[in-house]
Amino acid sequence: MLSHNSPECWLVQAAAYLLGARFSGLQPLGSVTDQVFRCDDAGATVLVVDRAHRDRGAELVARSASVRHLLVVDVDELDATSTTLAAGPARPHDVAWLQYTGGTTGRPKGVELPHRAMARQTRSILASWGVPRRPRYLATSPLTHAAVMPVLAVLLRGGTVVLQTEFEPLAWFDAVTRHRIDYALAVPSMIYALLDTDPPAGTDLSSLDTIVYGAAPMTPSRLQEGRERLGDVFHQCYGLSECAGTATSLAAGELRSGGPELLASCGRAVAGTEVAVLDDAGEPVPTGEVGELCVRGENVMLGYRNLPEQTAEALRDGWLHTSDLARQDDAGYCYVVDREQDMIIVGELNVYAREVEDVLAAHPGVARAAVIGVPDERSGEAVHAVIVARDGHTLSAAELTAFVRRRKGPMYTPRSVDVVAALPTTPVGKVDKKALRARHRD
Repeated sequence: MLSHNSPECWLVQAAAYLLGARFSGLQPLGSVTDQVFRCDDAGATVLVVDRAHRDRGAELVARSASVRHLLVVDVDELDATSTTLAAGPARPHDVAWLQYTGGTTGRPKGVELPHRAMARQTRSILASWGVPRRPRYLATSPLTHAAVMPVLAVLLRGGTVVLQTEFEPLAWFDAVTRHRIDYALAVPSMIYALLDTDPPAGTDLSSLDTIVYGAAPMTPSRLQEGRERLGDVFHQCYGLSECAGTATSLAAGELRSGGPELLASCGRAVAGTEVAVLDDAGEPVPTGEVGELCVRGENVMLGYRNLPEQTAEALRDGWLHTSDLARQDDAGYCYVVDREQDMIIVGELNVYAREVEDVLAAHPGVARAAVIGVPDERSGEAVHAVIVARDGHTLSAAELTAFVRRRKGPMYTPRSVDVVAALPTTPVGKVDKKALRARHRD
């Protein structure tokens, strides 16, 4: 399906699951080439689009090797040149959602999530995502992707879903005020935009109970700023497409009762899921030491479509290996220190980009920060920072490197700094470090 947010966007997904079909969402901001690849890799035979994407849909049908039928869905119009799908019921281990990864570390991979994972996802969200008793949920990112995850949980609670076709800070403030929104889902880049925008006169955010954020970590300094500006409403979720987006969560109440170190935590395992920090041999590392964060449970994927070697590597020894490096404390709280591929090796020492980013984000003039490793003749790799300044601030490389040196020491200090207008992001709002590395290489 290729569509802006609408009630039909969710109804098509629900119908596909009930019919025993596989559903895949296409990013509206994606390229034709990328969309054709996903259709053909998925073996999709039916493409559903809204009226706004009718022309793109026709182009995809013409270029795709697998798509044979185009269905245009709209409030007042239905294209009758469609096909009939055989009715279910589906079995628990049949693929329901074929969700493609963003491709920030290579070609997009089709994550095969079975019905048992979708059912586990809904139960985990109801138990561990802070859904209010009668929620009013604001969905602004695409329903064909992560924003759909709380929808069934909200409806099961007798709640309401309010849709926006795109995220814009002023429109978000208006929707919360007018619809008395108490539940929202956002990625950090959206929250940063809200913090950098002054709400208009008359804005009333008193109804907000929970803002669930995920897809990428928030820096502790900006998370604390968000709590001061928008309220004590932030509930972190950590997960991957490979585990239906549900692995750990950190509730606002835990932040209130815990110490300041929890601002850097992604929480503890959600209900029905097990997490562990393992070494290269698959054994648990001692408490407080860094290893790979691994997940197992009913929420874990069957595998990657058409990629048996990558599937075997990701699911070895009965665990989903996330490639995220983390440590765990005595209470079970997890702290992701970096993506495995984002770790920078300076000489023989490991530098975690996330730790440098957190320090840079604490500078009063920094709005966003991304850190990557770049080739260096002396040390193999060197730390390179890419910074977006807050409005009204002028930043110099010397000022920023001195700031990091005082707080983390010379090993973590960036060798070079770029100050840019904006960081490249993926369609779901993550910082695109693959693009940053390519830009520096070029």
